[in-house]
Amino acid sequence: MNPSSSSARCEGQSPTDDLMDDWLLLSSESAGPLHLEVSREDQDSEDRGKLKSKLVSAWNSVKYGWSLKQKSKFSKSSPVIMFGQSYKLIDQERERFRCSFVTLLWLTYRRGFPQLPGGSLTTDSGWGCVLRTGQMLLAQGLLLHLMPPGWTWSVSHHVVRDDMDLLGLNSKEGSNKRGRRLSLDLRLFRPMAATHRRVVSWFADNPTAPFGIHKLVELGKSSGKRAGDWYGPSIAAHILRKAVAASTDLPNLVVYVAQDCTIYLEDVKRLCERPPPQSWKSVIILVPVRLGGQELNPSYITCVKKLLTLQCCIGIIGGKPKHSLFFIGFQDDHLLYLDPHYCQPTVDVTKENFPLESFHCKHPRKMSFSRMDPSCTIGFYAKGLKDFESLCTALLVCLLLPQALSTSAETYPMFIFSDGKSQEEEKGGYTPPNNITYIQRKNERKRVDTSNSMDEFVLL
Repeated sequence: MNPSSSSARCEGQSPTDDLMDDWLLLSSESAGPLHLEVSREDQDSEDRGKLKSKLVSAWNSVKYGWSLKQKSKFSKSSPVIMFGQSYKLIDQERERFRCSFVTLLWLTYRRGFPQLPGGSLTTDSGWGCVLRTGQMLLAQGLLLHLMPPGWTWSVSHHVVRDDMDLLGLNSKEGSNKRGRRLSLDLRLFRPMAATHRRVVSWFADNPTAPFGIHKLVELGKSSGKRAGDWYGPSIAAHILRKAVAASTDLPNLVVYVAQDCTIYLEDVKRLCERPPPQSWKSVIILVPVRLGGQELNPSYITCVKKLLTLQCCIGIIGGKPKHSLFFIGFQDDHLLYLDPHYCQPTVDVTKENFPLESFHCKHPRKMSFSRMDPSCTIGFYAKGLKDFESLCTALLVCLLLPQALSTSAETYPMFIFSDGKSQEEEKGGYTPPNNITYIQRKNERKRVDTSNSMDEFVLL
């Protein structure tokens, strides 16, 4: 099934096998190479740049598209954990999972958008995957921030489209009864559908979108990055912080990025406090970490699982270098994720009722924890002060797990809390270092080159 065609549906049959296939992400047609037609008369440099951009996009569609045809197997005997919710993949629970999964915003490579500044690129295919996973992380936080608990896109989308079948209305019912039911559902779902559409437009591929690829590239310049470069998970976190701070659409939301694997409570308090009657802003907390050397330290797998069971966790961005993924949950020893490496045409969000289907993935995928790269950024959301206090309590329990379960004397928490404020904040700002990190072992510090990962972390 082509992810950009047809509407999301939540009906289906219960699995009959212990292992069941996922809903295929790509058909053979959609995963195939793109056929490009280029006029022989287009010889100037701008057109050559556009052609190069299209060829890169086509190559990456083939490179990643064919791999997406592979099936993921999901067991019906073990629950799937996704954003703090547990689902058994049988009967109604399976359909509830599918509705929740398809609600997530899926932000992928795009092609054919306005040129990015400083070059002729009209696609981010092959280099923008970390920015796309960062967009998905932020989008999940925005859905929690703006939408009511339990809202799903599929139901709201179809109700507003006046789909009588998906309203559960029988054709034999009287028109008055159908009209009353439809009117009630429209009053309930239309405002949420409009908010959802507005959130999608914030991630559009045009220079005016506050969280679009153009804005993120522009904000990345202060970190020495430009369009076509590799953006690591840590730099992406700081770009997201700047993007939310620069936006006028979210006055009650702030983003805090942990420094040196430490959440400084005084800094969070300074960001979130506001005058009465609303004395505390909502906050997205991003924690860049590195959980091992070249591979994920096995002692942290249990902790990662525990974090993904928390409803305050809005996901993890990371993956193998230059192949970033958005991790949203797990089943047994496999991570559930959304993959940005599928290049789709740009959607013009300025059109009324622009199509939404390509922003929602219908087909979950998973991979082994052993394949997870240790360089990642973990996201959390707290709507108010009480939620933030609950978040801190829950995280403190999770962070003690590696030490409690491991016999190694060198197992440290993923990150820590501090009552004070960071030294960088006292100096008036923070700029991520380049390709150098420190390993803390007892009282000794040792410099390590991390240029292979092309990002900066405190190595745990």
